[in-house]
Amino acid sequence: YNGDRARKTNLIEHGFRLPSAYDNRPLNFNEFRQKQGQTVYLSATPDEWEIRDSNNTVVELLTRPTGLLDPSIDIRKTENQIDDVITEVKKNTEKGERVLITTLTKRMAEDLTAYLQDFGIKVAYLHSDIDTVERVEILRNLRLGEYDVLVGINLLREGIDLPEVSLVIILDADKEGFLRSKTSLVQTIGRAARHINGRVIMYADKQTESIKFALDETNRRRAYQKKYNKEHKITPVGIKKDIGDSLIEREDEIKRDLDIEFEKLSERQKKLLIKDLRSKMLLAADNLQFEKAAELRDKIKELSI
Repeated sequence: YNGDRARKTNLIEHGFRLPSAYDNRPLNFNEFRQKQGQTVYLSATPDEWEIRDSNNTVVELLTRPTGLLDPSIDIRKTENQIDDVITEVKKNTEKGERVLITTLTKRMAEDLTAYLQDFGIKVAYLHSDIDTVERVEILRNLRLGEYDVLVGINLLREGIDLPEVSLVIILDADKEGFLRSKTSLVQTIGRAARHINGRVIMYADKQTESIKFALDETNRRRAYQKKYNKEHKITPVGIKKDIGDSLIEREDEIKRDLDIEFEKLSERQKKLLIKDLRSKMLLAADNLQFEKAAELRDKIKELSI
């Protein structure tokens, strides 16, 4: 409900929807609960509310169709951790595999990125100051191999699906907080679970409750997966996923469309161009690129006169 309303607020304020669009909405949480019957919840990390609401009846699905295991975990002391990180990164990049490194602050992410670059490592950082288009491009470039390492803060955000990543490094793993909670650690570890050589290195001087839980839970799942694969003669296979088109290249294409000499086109070509621009306008609005969408809207109005 809140997400739908926030999206429509942007669209309404920028003139892409009428205020009446608010009336077409999903139920809010209390309305949904009143109508809810028997429900099956699916989650990699069910929270206390779901577990409590199901009377602690949780059915686990720990195996993957690919046979891939949860990653192995190595916990190391923080002394000389950056030198150790550089060694591990170089080992990984020699094999053509990618690395995610998670820090606690933007400054740490930027400083570590600069330091790694001094060692000739192809690295970029990712945090909330980077806009949506650039963020998508950075993730795409990591998959393409233009970067070997990505340094970030919250690597749990949507859109991080990187089968090429085989190593996840968690710095300051023993600093309790929402970025190092039980759920966050388990989910961060899972970023390495899509690669056949997936592994995780945590740097910590003490074992917190969150680290202990994440370690025990991952090892439990890994042991079950190994046993299941052995019993069913399954050989783990890595995931291959297509890499999408560049959003920046799409923007360049839009610019070229806007520069077309409209009067030189046939009537059929004009109609096709307007139809194409309208599709790109809606796509830009869906991606929250409102300035670009407004530019396309104005061009469509101009061409339709």
